[in-house]
Amino acid sequence: MKQVISFFKPAIRNEQKSSISMKKLIIASSVFFFLLTFMTIVKHAAASDDKKFPKLLTSDETPAVTRWIDSLYSMMKLDSFGLQRNIFFCACKGYEYLLSKSMLQKTDMLTICDYSQSSSKKRLYVINLNEGTLLFNTFVSHGRNSGEEYAASFSNSNSSHKSSLGFLITGETYSGKNGYSMRFDGIEPGINSNVRKRDIVMHGSRYVNGQRADEGNAMGRSFGCPAIPYAEAHRIIDWIKEGSCFFIYHPDGWYARSSQIMNAHFDWPITLPSLQITTASN
Repeated sequence: MKQVISFFKPAIRNEQKSSISMKKLIIASSVFFFLLTFMTIVKHAAASDDKKFPKLLTSDETPAVTRWIDSLYSMMKLDSFGLQRNIFFCACKGYEYLLSKSMLQKTDMLTICDYSQSSSKKRLYVINLNEGTLLFNTFVSHGRNSGEEYAASFSNSNSSHKSSLGFLITGETYSGKNGYSMRFDGIEPGINSNVRKRDIVMHGSRYVNGQRADEGNAMGRSFGCPAIPYAEAHRIIDWIKEGSCFFIYHPDGWYARSSQIMNAHFDWPITLPSLQITTASN
């Protein structure tokens, strides 16, 4: 009898080992599946956050900031012109940041170039913040290597023929091969700091006009310049030249993470008591 039992012991041990190995395999598979699912969820959540990155800035929306932005946004009826409130908020944040650093010489003007829209839309907005008026809403081109109808790829590199994102300060004017033109200074390192060296300027263009849009065509594309309709170029440039805030927007996740301005924490000048009084009186 003892011999029979001893005979079956190795078989029992092997069966137990096999059972333990199977359990380990099941546990390992479950852990792997959980981690894979978790990573997928995180990846999709991050991608979603990238597309909606202005929501990362809601901590900056104090009551004074919210009142100011909502008042201007409603007063100018910017939603009816296709500009979303969160994009306007981003532009206002950059404007206020530059104002807090005394980097603006022309403090009443804010220009927004909204590259989230089709080039067949009027996606350039020139705003007088002091008056609360939308001065111009017109077409604007993007770089030929940034995309076709929609801009989707951006660069700070020379000869890339792509548009740059972020906050610029308008510079001096000159007359060149495209007529009356205006230079920019990019103020975001690694994002748009090479725009002057790249000769990224605002100028009028015959390939940017309402007729193309009426015919269902996208605007012509530039070498990276925000070109505007030739008939409006001189007036727009004269309004915004020499030291105003110019914001080029796209819901780009890399820009959202990299921009020091978009991620800055500072005291908005509009929240200061002296400016609140001035704003209320207007």
